[in-house]
Amino acid sequence: MNVREINSVQELTSLQQVWSDLLARTPQACFFQSLDWLQTYWKHFGETQKLRILVIEEEEEVNGILPLVVRQEWTKVGPLNYLTYPLDYWGSFYGPIGADPDQTLKAGLEYLKKVGIDADVLELRWISDELSESDRVEHLLKSAQFSPLRSDLDSTSVVNFSGTWEDYLASRTSKWRNNYRRWIRQLNELGEVKHVRYRPVAGDDTARCEEYYEECLRIASASWQGESSTGTTLTHDVVAPFLKEMHQVAARCGGLDLNLLYLEERAVAFAYNYYYAGHVYGLRIGYDPTVKCKGAGNLLYAKMIEDSFQRGDWRHDLGPRHLQCKRAIVTDLMPVYRMSCYKMGSVRQQLLRLKRQWDGRGAEPVGEDAPAELEVHA
Repeated sequence: MNVREINSVQELTSLQQVWSDLLARTPQACFFQSLDWLQTYWKHFGETQKLRILVIEEEEEVNGILPLVVRQEWTKVGPLNYLTYPLDYWGSFYGPIGADPDQTLKAGLEYLKKVGIDADVLELRWISDELSESDRVEHLLKSAQFSPLRSDLDSTSVVNFSGTWEDYLASRTSKWRNNYRRWIRQLNELGEVKHVRYRPVAGDDTARCEEYYEECLRIASASWQGESSTGTTLTHDVVAPFLKEMHQVAARCGGLDLNLLYLEERAVAFAYNYYYAGHVYGLRIGYDPTVKCKGAGNLLYAKMIEDSFQRGDWRHDLGPRHLQCKRAIVTDLMPVYRMSCYKMGSVRQQLLRLKRQWDGRGAEPVGEDAPAELEVHA
């Protein structure tokens, strides 16, 4: 196989169709693996990073893409340059693009071993344990003569859509089912309740797309999110321009999944998601604090799940953090791993490796060894 490296985001335009075709064949792909997401993200956050896209070719045909970036992050032992995936904590999982991710990763790692990683640490993050993926990635790193340390990065709550909505309801606790009926009753007493789910396709009304987004911003601004200083909301200055442009891009390419709960024609709760081939990722959610019934947000979650069963979606990833709040509705809690390859001759890196080994479970709290950007984007 031949490996071609691309370091300029402008050069990726020529791969648009190829990338799209490969993504459609990628097992359990998500929207964050799309070129549309990467190009928009890079426009807003790529200035301090280096792009390393490895294009895997065989007989002049592209059969895999390994997207990587080099970025500097602050750790307990000082700043280090990491060669990693470009997800930047926006989603839960990431990996190579193509029908055979293992073969793509194998070719990419062999190339990196030959030319060098151009960073202090090679760290493949956001790795799932599903279908033994973490074991396979660890094996491929060792086969390429790297020395990976596996550690926990995070965990994420998911709803897997197997069976029917009725099966899902039966699997919930009696307390949750009683609450579900109570939320419906209380909201109906206040007026007509309507759930709108908007998944635009090419040619849809762009005015309606912007109208729905403005409703999300209005609700977010009226809630605690409007005063948040952590950068985790739709309205925060650090990420608002990016999310606004990404909204337009996602709508145009069919990657948007926007949900609104209306009470008497007024939007009182929103769930803003990205979507790809049956995979929903929950980016942000909020509700209007002035609504007398506090079950609006919970009811919107339930309405989304019911609708996803009807649409034939296969998974809704609710994202990391706030796991306690999501416990009643999730079907699975999935671990998220990272594989860190430290240089044996570096005292600083070996100290970091020892710290992770000592931690046992591996994951460092935000503000310690995790990059500072995690507080902004997660």
